[in-house]
Amino acid sequence: MQSIARPQNLADAVYEQLKSELFEFQLLPGDRFTEIEVAERTGASRTPVRQALYRLQREGFIDVNFRNGWEVRPLDFDQLDALYEMRVLLEQTSVRRMKKLPAEELKAILRPLEKVWCVNSSKRSHDAGLVAQWDEEFHCALVAASGNSEFVRVHREITERIRIVRRLDFTQQARIAATYAEHSAILDALGHRAFSAVADQLATHIEVSRVEARKLTLLKLQNARKNFSPNKINHRTVPVSAGV
Repeated sequence: MQSIARPQNLADAVYEQLKSELFEFQLLPGDRFTEIEVAERTGASRTPVRQALYRLQREGFIDVNFRNGWEVRPLDFDQLDALYEMRVLLEQTSVRRMKKLPAEELKAILRPLEKVWCVNSSKRSHDAGLVAQWDEEFHCALVAASGNSEFVRVHREITERIRIVRRLDFTQQARIAATYAEHSAILDALGHRAFSAVADQLATHIEVSRVEARKLTLLKLQNARKNFSPNKINHRTVPVSAGV
């Protein structure tokens, strides 16, 4: 594998590479690796590697064992469910607070979202990564409209923590189509200032996404395990890289 590029902050580059491998299930729950192994395959020194690993540990993706190196943490679906529940509450509260907005201010918030989501099928994107990004931006925009900076901060942290599973919802074209339809309906209801109805729509919308994302995550893990060759067990900690 080629060494990663050396940007101004090499620790960030190592962090992004490892996180990509976690998100793509190239590093699987239970996989173990050492700082030396990561340093060798990235071409980075131990210091930025260690900084990247501790950052991933703080975010809950990996654990450190001072005798055996680092280990990818199992996915905690109970914790993910709790985060999704908190996300629903934040977004519902945010849209209810939007009733205080003047009509022109509300229109200004909705306009850029409508340009993305309220389009005919020929103009819709089928790019899973792009739609996942737009989906996050859509929901973050709803929370930002609440005007509560703490809502925004907590929601952003939740978005980051569930991304590892949430993004898989957009690997299915049927789910992309459903997201376009549901976002469009939500925006239409907001345009008519039906804020209570939108709160109910969001609860259903997010719950369906949570269930589908869990199914796809389990399937992805199962397939990754099947494709893993037992005679390569010693190399699972340093897979060739090309991300809850």
